[in-house]
Amino acid sequence: MKYKKTISILVFCIIVISLLTTTKGIFSDQGLGTYEYESIRGETVTIYGKGLYQHMSAEVAIQGIAQDYVTLFIGIPTLIIALILARKGYSKGRFLLAGVLGYFLVTYLFYTVMAMYNQYFLAYVSLMGLTFFALSLTLFSFDIDRLSKLFSENIPAKFTGGFLVFNAFSIAMLVLSVVVPPLLNGSIYPGELEHYTTLIVQGMDLGLLLPLAVVSGILLIRKKSFGYLLGPTYLIFLSFLMTALTAKIIAMGINGYNIIPVIFIIPTFTIISIICSYLLLKDINYN
Repeated sequence: MKYKKTISILVFCIIVISLLTTTKGIFSDQGLGTYEYESIRGETVTIYGKGLYQHMSAEVAIQGIAQDYVTLFIGIPTLIIALILARKGYSKGRFLLAGVLGYFLVTYLFYTVMAMYNQYFLAYVSLMGLTFFALSLTLFSFDIDRLSKLFSENIPAKFTGGFLVFNAFSIAMLVLSVVVPPLLNGSIYPGELEHYTTLIVQGMDLGLLLPLAVVSGILLIRKKSFGYLLGPTYLIFLSFLMTALTAKIIAMGINGYNIIPVIFIIPTFTIISIICSYLLLKDINYN
């Protein structure tokens, strides 16, 4: 694999720093606990009040801790396995590495721009940068002109690509169901905004991640060279992201929040994402 040494160094740094951030997020508990706070828009928000995420709303802090669990116990081990396989020359390992790095990139992009400022800000920034360059180098290591030869002619391109497109539109509808009604009734600000400045996750989804899923899906359906690169990578990334979302939903349910209907939607998408990833990777012909 091209850039093997550089990617290995970057991934090692990602593993070390993310171990620090996730364990701190999970196990820190300094602070007095929840309290009420009035936002600039005059709404009362429950603040988590303890640990690394003590200045975040209780709902979002709970989700951050749930994602830290997924990153620590699933993301980091898979990242290690993927790097080992990629270094041995396995194309499946490179796709797995690219997908997991995509998960880390999006995770720490959100942590950098959304998490209330804390002592790990520079760690979040470092992880965002390291994963961006590691992902870029991993994707550049593929020979686009020969990529289609890695896959069997019988890969389920329509099913897997179609799922990417369907998933993107479904998530877009969930996001718009939060954003559009307040615009129509004149209240403008969704309750989910809480004391934050804007809807970071929803904005990134609508502007970047969901369009990329649609493009990846269409290119995969048409069996274009970039479809063979982006399709498997995005599906692996989506598998990890949906796993984290499922963990967040479960954590919210445990803490008494309403999780209908997403408790049925997101786990289903998680399972299908994993199945699609498996179907594509198993059809890679050789290393």
